[in-house]
Amino acid sequence: MSRSSNCTFTSDRGHDLSARLERPQGPTRGTALFAHCFTCSKDLRVERQLIQALTAQGYAVLSFDFAGLGRSGGDFADSSFSVDVADLRAAATYLVETVTAPSLLVGHSLGGAAVLSAAPDLPDVRAVATIGAPADPAHVLRLLDGDLDAIRRNGSAPATIGGRTFTIGRSFLDDLERNDPCDRIAGFNGATMIMHAPRDANVGIENAEMLYRAARHPKSFVSLDDADHLLTSEADAHYAATGIAAWAERYLPDTTDSLPGAAGENYESAGASAQNRGGFATRLESRGSSFPADEPFAASGTETGPTPYDYLSMALASCTAMTMRVYADHKGWQVGDLGTHVEHDRIHAKDCRECEASSGRIDVLHRTLDLPEDLTDAQREGLVRIADRCPVHLTLEGNIEVHTSVQSPEGS
Repeated sequence: MSRSSNCTFTSDRGHDLSARLERPQGPTRGTALFAHCFTCSKDLRVERQLIQALTAQGYAVLSFDFAGLGRSGGDFADSSFSVDVADLRAAATYLVETVTAPSLLVGHSLGGAAVLSAAPDLPDVRAVATIGAPADPAHVLRLLDGDLDAIRRNGSAPATIGGRTFTIGRSFLDDLERNDPCDRIAGFNGATMIMHAPRDANVGIENAEMLYRAARHPKSFVSLDDADHLLTSEADAHYAATGIAAWAERYLPDTTDSLPGAAGENYESAGASAQNRGGFATRLESRGSSFPADEPFAASGTETGPTPYDYLSMALASCTAMTMRVYADHKGWQVGDLGTHVEHDRIHAKDCRECEASSGRIDVLHRTLDLPEDLTDAQREGLVRIADRCPVHLTLEGNIEVHTSVQSPEGS
């Protein structure tokens, strides 16, 4: 679930642009700006699916209708690719004034070409992701069903794309031919992800190759397999959005301290929650902080976060380090850094010399204490002894019961 609010901001040309800001229920990992496909709107089903999937991954997302489309003001006949890019810059300014500067841009189809062109002008943007984007905006001309010569001769004329008819202006055609996203993205210093379906019938896969070659490192390409251009399959839209969210986390700044839902605001809320919307990738929430969990590629995971057993190892490792520190401070020892490394393993019971006779496999946690070399024998023995008394260690070796109950979201 997310918190949605409708809003309006003004473009450089004075048009009121209809927008929607989606905020996650929990902590916010970052702020994203989304650009829809050509002649579409923020309310198109596939665009909503993409935005909701990004929000589910912890991103606040602003989407809006370009001038002359959807609920936004202006006349589409007066629009152009350059105007769309200017509208993106205005949307970024609106985010700066209301939430925080966007650090991630996501664009679908021609919206992808637009975010590539806008990114170098937005200093806070760290990552840009495109879905089915053309490398040449003039590619749109091949999708138009109309008399282009009449448009150039008369200044404007109707043309059809995707079964819908629009009035296209001469400036629109001229502007498409002047802009080159490949030149623009070559000047972007952040990370770039190019998503494209090899069998995209609207925008060929060669466009992805051109954009990838033009982008600077770090850059990534992700194949959308048999998805269509509009990602009409909900599974394809979800795959694209979750992939973008996981990829972008590596490059985005830590903004949770300045965004709603920061850990400090909810630290008294103990316990842990997990939200899974498909596959192994899962978001964990605890005390106002958000963490990813996943499984290795070898186990059909996507490796976007530690495994559940890794978190179990973390619990023992962190508790051990804390306990040793408290003990050393109580003793008045100046011992420097205290480290702990824990790995989980599952072995045959018959191979465990210290275990009672049993059948099958047992779980083993291998713990290594990283202690300073200059400790006295008494200090070293004391720290090793107290490590075995850390609360998580005692819990793991004690009798644990798990009581399960079921609840349903309100209104379901």
